[in-house]
Amino acid sequence: MNHTRRNFLKFMGVAAAGLCAASAGGAIAASGAGSSIKESATASTAKRWGMVIDTKKCGTKEAIDVLAKACHSVHNVPDIPGKQNVKWIWAAGYEQAFDQPNNYMDEGLEKREFATLCNHCTNAPCVRVCPTKATYKRPDGIVAMDYHRCIGCRYCMAGCPFGARSFNFMEPRKHLDLSALNKEFPTRMRGVVEKCNFCVERLAHGKQPACVEASSGAVVFGDLADANSEVRKLLREHYTIRRKPSLGTEPSVYYII
Repeated sequence: MNHTRRNFLKFMGVAAAGLCAASAGGAIAASGAGSSIKESATASTAKRWGMVIDTKKCGTKEAIDVLAKACHSVHNVPDIPGKQNVKWIWAAGYEQAFDQPNNYMDEGLEKREFATLCNHCTNAPCVRVCPTKATYKRPDGIVAMDYHRCIGCRYCMAGCPFGARSFNFMEPRKHLDLSALNKEFPTRMRGVVEKCNFCVERLAHGKQPACVEASSGAVVFGDLADANSEVRKLLREHYTIRRKPSLGTEPSVYYII
């Protein structure tokens, strides 16, 4: 074996060892994210979870910021300055949120802000393209994530037509108030994707999603498969739209406009 080949093999061995160590360290850092959540005896269950947002009650950036603050504090979402910020819920205008243009739109609707988040689609493209199954679909319709399986390829971000996912380009823990951490939910590490999870960890203990609790009735969460649920009642009584329905993803988030 010549000197060049020996050095090459030595380099590859060291690189492989380093990769294994990094992977192990990443798994430890993300421990607690888990692909399974222990449910209590009071856990909330549904055949298909869904959400209805009344934009007449929650149609300003200030109102949506209240939802985002509640969500982000519960899930230890970092506040990173600039374009690399991580977001689970955010405000968007009509043209950014929907693909249903109207040249003669009501001025009030045109100026309204809309709370946007992961739509937990029935036909979720992010699930199909994830090579490690870090993004997966639960039987109750929630599109969930297992952070320690995420390899940061960002295929899910390319597949999602709603821009609902954020990538941790930098160490997120450096942009958290460590004194105010929610110790019941894991922090993430650099190089993973994250998004809204419909508060699966709260549902497991019979609680409503954080944004629902903070919305003062403007956001309603429930079982779309139950004809007697509050969300189905709202869908019967109000005209609603969903984001980009022409794509066929079948979002589980509806907007009363």
